[in-house]
Amino acid sequence: MFYILLVMIEKIEAHLLKLFEEEEFQDCFVVEINVSGKSKLEVYLDADNGIDFTRCRRVSRYLEEEIEAQEWMDEKYTIDVSSPGVDRPLKFKRQYKRNVGRKMAVIDDEGHKTEGQLIGVDEEQIILEFKDRIKEGKRKKTVVVQKEIKFENIAKAFVKISF
Repeated sequence: MFYILLVMIEKIEAHLLKLFEEEEFQDCFVVEINVSGKSKLEVYLDADNGIDFTRCRRVSRYLEEEIEAQEWMDEKYTIDVSSPGVDRPLKFKRQYKRNVGRKMAVIDDEGHKTEGQLIGVDEEQIILEFKDRIKEGKRKKTVVVQKEIKFENIAKAFVKISF
């Protein structure tokens, strides 16, 4: 059963990649695909310029046509196409670039958590900026710290919601 689901996910992703060749969808990419049996499909998409309801709906209809033509799912199935949302960790470098200026929480591969504003991204790392209290003599002083974190050392990274 696991192998069948894996093959179905690969077919769905390959079909999506064809759609992503179209001009309107060229900045889109698959974040995650989940299949529950042959009755439920969840597709999480993102895009360099953001993903909106209209594009998600078009992707959903595009997938529905192929799913029904190929009979990949049961007659009665549900399909959810959406952006990953803030509760899901970032997976790709290109997601970080879109979030420069936002507050993030990053857990490194040693389990240490750093929270701060994402102020920079390059091919190798991100830069978070945050305030820290340091001891200077008998007093504590607040300083602004910039911390570079290499992508290879990031276990999980989440965008934090600010109100």
